Amino acid sequence: MSEETQRNFRSVYYEKVGFRGVEEKKSLEILLKDERWDIEKLCTFCQRFPLPSMYRILVWKVLLGILPPHQETHPVVMVYRREQYKDVHHALEVIRFVNDSSPKIDVFLYMYQLETGKLSRSQMYTLQPQDELFLTIAAAMEEMVDDDVDCYWLIKNFVHHLDTKFRDSQQQLQKGFEHYLNIEDSRLVTHLKACSALDKLPYHLWFRKCFAGCLPPSSLQRVWDKLVSGSCKILVFVAVEILLTFKMKVMALNKADTINDFLEKVMFSIRTSLAVSEARTIITSPEEIQKT
Repeated sequence: MSEETQRNFRSVYYEKVGFRGVEEKKSLEILLKDERWDIEKLCTFCQRFPLPSMYRILVWKVLLGILPPHQETHPVVMVYRREQYKDVHHALEVIRFVNDSSPKIDVFLYMYQLETGKLSRSQMYTLQPQDELFLTIAAAMEEMVDDDVDCYWLIKNFVHHLDTKFRDSQQQLQKGFEHYLNIEDSRLVTHLKACSALDKLPYHLWFRKCFAGCLPPSSLQRVWDKLVSGSCKILVFVAVEILLTFKMKVMALNKADTINDFLEKVMFSIRTSLAVSEARTIITSPEEIQKT
């Protein structure tokens, strides 16, 4: 039996006994053994498979530029990252912008604003859309990451990553959504157009906030694996699966605002324990679509 045949046999066997992803984990561990990590190969892995939980934060930190590819430098670099975090946090305490009772995501926002030169002289100011995006991402990331230093750096660099990589992708994502939804169910697209709802769907939740606050952490992190690796197409597939999952209810609605309100409520209800199984189905299906 050839090595490739053996590998395929093992993969099928592992999946049958409930250990799906064992081969993928081994493949990732081989990549992580290199003294200098191959960023391109890591991105390719992330786009094909969900990252194992035990490696996710580390791989994210490398792909987002928090840590360099050379793994021997990781401990030293993280010491500097931690010191920078403490210095910025202390500066906010000195100017009395934060204290021990300040919400953590607010602290992260003030730190980010201070570092980017956008901190207001007064805390009584109206949040800008970019601030609201940061807070939404921060709230979601806080649920995934235990260490405050790691959490802040991941939020900061992920927001920057979204802004630089995908800022101009909104229209393309909407077109892609309509295209793939039409392939899967043309009647549903016709219905949305007849209701003038196709342009009024909650795209800001799907393609701007990247489902932050809409999916449970266990599902959201699998979506963000793809985003961190540089591909935003997963957002289209998740949105399509959501429409297909709730197709019957959407087809029963005839007003654009009603459809949008229903979908927004659905997005937030998916986070509840009653909808976790639906979320897992929604996240799994796009990965199968991407392989076709």
